Amino acid sequence: MKREATVIIPNYNGIKYIRDCLDSLKEQTMEAAVIVVDNGSTDGSCAIIREYPNVDLVELPENYGFCRAVNEGIKRADTPYVILLNNDTRADKDFVRELVLAIKDRPGTFSAASKMLQMGRPDLIDSAGDLYCALGWAFSLGKDKKKEGYDKEASVFSASAGAAIYDTGLLKEIGGFDERHISYLEDVDVGYRARIRGLVNRYAPKAIVYHAGSAVTGSRHNAYKVRQAARNSVYVLYKNMPFAQMILNMPFWLAGFIIKALYFTKKGFGSEYMSGIMDGCRICTRDKKVPFKAGYLGNYIRIQIELWINVVRRFAH
Repeated sequence: MKREATVIIPNYNGIKYIRDCLDSLKEQTMEAAVIVVDNGSTDGSCAIIREYPNVDLVELPENYGFCRAVNEGIKRADTPYVILLNNDTRADKDFVRELVLAIKDRPGTFSAASKMLQMGRPDLIDSAGDLYCALGWAFSLGKDKKKEGYDKEASVFSASAGAAIYDTGLLKEIGGFDERHISYLEDVDVGYRARIRGLVNRYAPKAIVYHAGSAVTGSRHNAYKVRQAARNSVYVLYKNMPFAQMILNMPFWLAGFIIKALYFTKKGFGSEYMSGIMDGCRICTRDKKVPFKAGYLGNYIRIQIELWINVVRRFAH
């Protein structure tokens, strides 16, 4: 029987987690192809990956970041769907099957997010899909909340690429993951581009995965993550919004950036945050901006309303 999905795992020095991740994929109730794309690891994790004869290992010469790694895997996938999976995860046995069911035979569906639970606290949500708001903030739905509150299917702004399924054809059609992001918010960007086209991103609560979280880059807040996320937050806004929509949202962005700057200054990462914002402005170029199409006007209006609603949801979260 032809496989319906390919699991793509980007790996960088993931020796602590990669075996558990690959072992969990061996126990799946629906078989999937598995590709691991290594970003120049130096910790010996590739030797572990080679122990799995059914896993294709792609070795890149250096660390190009998440986006380049998953794009290399997507190029090699020959299945209708691709599942992106972080190396610091352990998948429930029905993970692949439930993600395929969430997207198959549902026209217009671009992606489906899994229920990501915290590996150290499996009673708590790590992510139930991503929301995005007019303040320029992306946030994980359900973060640190009890898992029982997130048992229903829902539409989300975008799927967290740490454990999500995508329609391979649609993903390639919109250009894959933007490697200018390197890592962080690349999943919001690709989900945003899909939404502009009128496609849907879903949350599939029966697809469960356990996630260690920031296992490679460090803690929830670290200098690299703060700088990179700030940089990409500017880029996502500029890239996906028509200029008129940018002007409409500018008061919200300024408020959002000021709040974040004060927050990260208090955490000791103020200079990293501001450096990221400046770097984000530098990488904004017209050649990367998503062209406005009048035929998508209704989609832009629906997205804008959702951005405003999500401001309220963020503070009620």
